[in-house]
Amino acid sequence: MSYRHLTAAQMRAARGLLDWNQADLAKASGVALSTVKRMESVGPERSSVENIDKVSTALEEGGVTFTNGGEPGVKLRKDEQNAD
Repeated sequence: MSYRHLTAAQMRAARGLLDWNQADLAKASGVALSTVKRMESVGPERSSVENIDKVSTALEEGGVTFTNGGEPGVKLRKDEQNAD
């Protein structure tokens, strides 16, 4: 499931929760490392919908859930928190 309201802060937080670096996210999502870096620095809203979908899907498949509303955020899914 894609998350089109993804923010740069959510991307960085999701990577942190998953203990992924930018190269890990690029590989998991199938986008270029330079795309991940740009999305995290200037914001994903300047990227294609396709790339936002790929990145958000990779992060979700990695084990995070995005939250939205008045305060967008990200958290590990319960099943991922209990994996360790």
